[in-house]
Amino acid sequence: MEIIRTVSELRKAIAEARSHGTVGLVPTMGALHDGHLSLVGRARNENDTVVVSAFVNPTQFNNPTDLATYPRTEEADCRLLESAGVDIAFIPTAEEMYPEEDTRVFDLGPVADVMEGPMRPGHFNGVAQVVSKLFDFTRPTRAYFGEKDFQQIAVIRRMVELEGGFDGLEIVSCPIKRHEDGLAMSSRNVRLTSEQRVIAPCIALTLKSSLIRQREWSLEETRRWVVETINRFPFMDVEYYEIVDGITMQPVKEWSDTDYAVGCITSYCGEVRLIDNITYYNKTAK
Repeated sequence: MEIIRTVSELRKAIAEARSHGTVGLVPTMGALHDGHLSLVGRARNENDTVVVSAFVNPTQFNNPTDLATYPRTEEADCRLLESAGVDIAFIPTAEEMYPEEDTRVFDLGPVADVMEGPMRPGHFNGVAQVVSKLFDFTRPTRAYFGEKDFQQIAVIRRMVELEGGFDGLEIVSCPIKRHEDGLAMSSRNVRLTSEQRVIAPCIALTLKSSLIRQREWSLEETRRWVVETINRFPFMDVEYYEIVDGITMQPVKEWSDTDYAVGCITSYCGEVRLIDNITYYNKTAK
């Protein structure tokens, strides 16, 4: 595996790789776990060259404390990536990614105006900034993202539409990878105390239970039950739970309002902010 830290070296390596076939990109912020490796595995199966970026992007953090405490585990990350058969690990500094301030403001539209949008002002614009740079540097055939960040995938698709120049790029969404107790894998999970780690799976378990209740309850009853149930657990504090159209990300009021209903949740467990989601049904799936 080649470790590259500069954009110029990356462009050179990618030019060589593209001459031999397809390129799969897995953008990450490091602190890798099995969820990331599941994306890498799919990229490895579907492409001739696999590139993984590991960069904690400062422009997508609206909370300085969150940026400062985000785990950084470069040495362990490189071991994992090499064992997973990655060809190129791109690990730049902030100065390399942003030699000048990135003042671009993306018109991301309604998909970014709900849920994470108002809760984390500027977050999605920062995501669009860094991902657009990575796409420009690597010109991938396919780029892989985990469905835990469900809204983010819609935002990235919107960014690709806005930017143009990425013709033929396939955005590949991959299922959430979970621990045996149901907790969605996340780099932030390592910040949970032992007591909180026992409680945190209540998010996934409650969402799963709501699938059964959804058959009998109205959408609002289901939404309210999820919030109230999770909030009864120690340490838990639901920031929002919205049931949305899985394409537009817009909240819906009745089950009949959409053919693709997805429940998206963010909850604090102590000071750790956890996200998850569940698909109630998808009549649009082929």
